[in-house]
Amino acid sequence: MPDKQITATQRELPLAFPELAPDAPLIPVRMVNEYVYCPRLAYLMWVQAEWADSADTVEGRARHKRVDAKADVLPEAPAEDEHIHARSVSLSSATLGITAKLDLVEGEGTWVTPVDYKRGKRPHVEHGAYDPERVQLCAQGLLLREHGYECDSGMLYFVESRERVLVLFDEILIEQTLAAIHGLRGVANIGRFSDAAADVATNTATGRIPPPLEDSPKCPRCSLAGICLPDEVRFLNEAPIAPRPLFAREQLSSPLYVQSPRAWLRKDEERIVIEVEKAKAGEARLNDVSQLVLFGSSGLSTPLLHELMKREIPVSFHTYGGWFVGHVVGLGHRNAETRMHQYRQSFDPKACLHLARGWVAAKIANSRTMLRRNWRGAAEEDGEEAFEQFAAVPSPPAGQGRGEGRASAEADAPQVAPAPSPASDLKAETAPIEAASARPGNDHAPDDLLRSLKEDAHHALRASSLEELLGIEGIAARRYFQNLTHLLRHDDDPSLSFDFMGRNRRPPKDPVNAMLSFAYAMLTREWHIALTAVGLDPYRGYYHQPRFGRPALALDMMEPFRPLVADSAVITAINNGEVRGSDFIRAAGSCAMSDSGRKRFIAAFERRMGHEVTHPLFGYQLSYRRLFEVQARLLIRHLSGEIPDYPNFVTR
Repeated sequence: MPDKQITATQRELPLAFPELAPDAPLIPVRMVNEYVYCPRLAYLMWVQAEWADSADTVEGRARHKRVDAKADVLPEAPAEDEHIHARSVSLSSATLGITAKLDLVEGEGTWVTPVDYKRGKRPHVEHGAYDPERVQLCAQGLLLREHGYECDSGMLYFVESRERVLVLFDEILIEQTLAAIHGLRGVANIGRFSDAAADVATNTATGRIPPPLEDSPKCPRCSLAGICLPDEVRFLNEAPIAPRPLFAREQLSSPLYVQSPRAWLRKDEERIVIEVEKAKAGEARLNDVSQLVLFGSSGLSTPLLHELMKREIPVSFHTYGGWFVGHVVGLGHRNAETRMHQYRQSFDPKACLHLARGWVAAKIANSRTMLRRNWRGAAEEDGEEAFEQFAAVPSPPAGQGRGEGRASAEADAPQVAPAPSPASDLKAETAPIEAASARPGNDHAPDDLLRSLKEDAHHALRASSLEELLGIEGIAARRYFQNLTHLLRHDDDPSLSFDFMGRNRRPPKDPVNAMLSFAYAMLTREWHIALTAVGLDPYRGYYHQPRFGRPALALDMMEPFRPLVADSAVITAINNGEVRGSDFIRAAGSCAMSDSGRKRFIAAFERRMGHEVTHPLFGYQLSYRRLFEVQARLLIRHLSGEIPDYPNFVTR
């Protein structure tokens, strides 16, 4: 007898899913809907606990207020003629592995019909509704069957058009629903019996995030587009596409800085009230505050702290001198999978070196761009004397001179033993070259200096160890800071003119170094908050080695942005006359900003953080604060294996 040919209408038999573990989490039926709509979206929302509101999600919650106002319970054994009208009914099934809250259940006796509310108008498509909504409703019907009710159809109610659409639970829809449940649990890798230790060793302890949709019209409207980064991930995997712009939410809130050591903050309804010595000094609406930054002994009440944590508004603490102490946030990000990827890669020396090379090379390239773009030409006699002094001081060998040579002011050096490198032999005597070529009268950065920094960036990409990379970074930082004075304004008014003879810290000894140290502390805080917000551990880095209290990953990620954000804010504040010599306090060989000077510098730093730049890879514009989040999420994509390399931000 000849084999029967499989026809195009023959359905694939559903495969039995492996037995679930006793503690397996139940899948919310809403996530089954998302899996049919976009498997990647369901994974991000359920497995990685990602979420971002949009106008659609906010409107949807508003439409459900009436439905969710009261929770009813279905009768266990209803009479044949008993009328059932129950709202917000919670049901679960260990057999199906799902749980749901049904908007409305109607019926008589054991025959019931689930009603699911949907915002918007009824779509005029085949079957009267889209598959994700039909599958979600069918899953609710299966739950009702599991609880002893008879259910062969459901209703979708569209609020805007006020129409009901009947959905029949036929065999095809039931198979599609069961396949979606099994498919989501399969990619999530949650709930099956397994050897946990073996999973960690073989890198299967986490799920498998589905790939992004290909050029889908669903992506631009998705509230999680800025988290998923579908076009960016495909572009970095060499797909022939141009990433669509990220239309980020308009940032209407801003950081609130409190400097007074006698300030006390409390909550008054929807406002933050600031009091100094029990007298009201100011107030701010909670909706207008993106983060709270406290200096010195400023304090806040427990009710205010609780409210800020509920809203996921971070509270940062600095010493009165500006050192970043730490920050407090609510429950924080619940994505353990991201941290598992981060920790696993941090124990791989090759992965650490690969990331470190990129960060250092990007930092050197951006430093070179700062000099090339902002060179102010002829220097005064003071500048000429400074160059003569620099020319007389040879560059330190690799692995040495980290204290003054490196641009990372508040970041300690990675804890690796110093060792000689080929780069140290090649560049041991380069300081006189830069000093000699940077003579007063040039109206652009010297070619020798730019060429040397370009070579330093290339050497960084070829470094064979963290020790060698450390030396290359120190040499490049020395070149940069030796010539930073040529980016500053030199004025006849001594209160507007600042001398810079080189980098020093702990404590800073002059106004420029005081501003640099404070700017680096501010930048550390921004990266600390950005990394925490996306689920990464800011204390486990790859270049900066772990040490108690050091936010190593924040220091790693901020390296390319030191010249672009921190140094740029310092240069702008000086050249625009926003800070003056009278804004600094000198004592015992150290220098610090006064309250008024710090206030004006914070304004300059915040302007820089809000400044929009064009991403050199993706082509769209976004602010530096938004860029930090995008770069942090791209690092997650690299650590999880979605993209082959982490793309550093290098401006042209």
